[in-house]
Amino acid sequence: MSAALGLKTKPVTTEPADDDSDISALINRLTAEVNQIAVDKTKSIQQITNQMKMLALNALIESSRAGAQGAGFAVVAQEVRGVGQQVETIARELETQLTKRTGDLVASIERMSQRSRGERMMDLSLNAVELIDRNLYERTCDVRWWATDSAVVDCAASPAQAAVTYASQRLGVILGAYTVYLDLWLCDLDGNVIANGRADRFRVVGQNVAHTRWFREAKTLRSGDDYVAGDIENQPLLGNAQVATYCASVRAGGQANGAPIGVLAIHFDWEPQARAIVQGVRVGDNDKARVLLVDSHFRVIAASDGQGILSERISLSLGGQRSGFYQDRSGTMVAFHATPGYETYRGLGWYGVIVCSP
Repeated sequence: MSAALGLKTKPVTTEPADDDSDISALINRLTAEVNQIAVDKTKSIQQITNQMKMLALNALIESSRAGAQGAGFAVVAQEVRGVGQQVETIARELETQLTKRTGDLVASIERMSQRSRGERMMDLSLNAVELIDRNLYERTCDVRWWATDSAVVDCAASPAQAAVTYASQRLGVILGAYTVYLDLWLCDLDGNVIANGRADRFRVVGQNVAHTRWFREAKTLRSGDDYVAGDIENQPLLGNAQVATYCASVRAGGQANGAPIGVLAIHFDWEPQARAIVQGVRVGDNDKARVLLVDSHFRVIAASDGQGILSERISLSLGGQRSGFYQDRSGTMVAFHATPGYETYRGLGWYGVIVCSP
């Protein structure tokens, strides 16, 4: 039996690399401090050598005033002046070389830190889409199982009022235990809804759904073992709620190879379930991250900030890869991972995406 709550599936979480970030930050800070110390000390050396040169210059002036008696002192002053010049040159070279080396080290550490962060975000993107895959795999199990329920099969075979009433009651009992669904619809082969589980809330009996993509695909299913998984849509008959609709064919005798006699459609209450997943991805506050699920057309179908759902399309630079990360021109980091699917659920080409502000 599938879990009553899709979110009961234990997520495969990726812990934020706090230790790595702390170490990188520490190395960055220490390198910057070493660089500053080198600059300060070389400036101090230059100040001292300037004083030495001034002293040497004053000594030369005084020796020239002393005439022949100051000649020997003039030689010493010249040597001091030369030593000061050499020390100043060495100090400048030291400052230049240390600044370059520490600059290279800081840049290297920054690249390593960005790569580590990008790989972590890519793993978390996989975490998000993998968790929803596992959740939706259970929905495919649910619809195929419930399509064999005797009340559903009997109603599809002969939709008399008593059979409709009993099937609706049975669907209502299922909804009472499986709270991730908005409603369950039993349709005949012409697309007419003949029974639903929440008739008191959604008056859909008698409505025709033959025009919907999920119904058309469900009519072509080859056996009771197959299913249809629909992309996210707003369903007008359910108060325009965001739903993922899953279908299976109802077959004679409840047998997988029986003749098709109807279609069972179950409407997964998408928005709250998907929101719980994207908001549960363990990004850090400092990451300034927006966690998304997008469909195969890069349409946002879930967002941790609740914005742009079913209306926003994002631009992903996939580079022919199923997973990766990159920085755009603004410095924003984008990490992504394609759906891996789960068990018999192959997925619909969705991506987990994390966008980190610079």
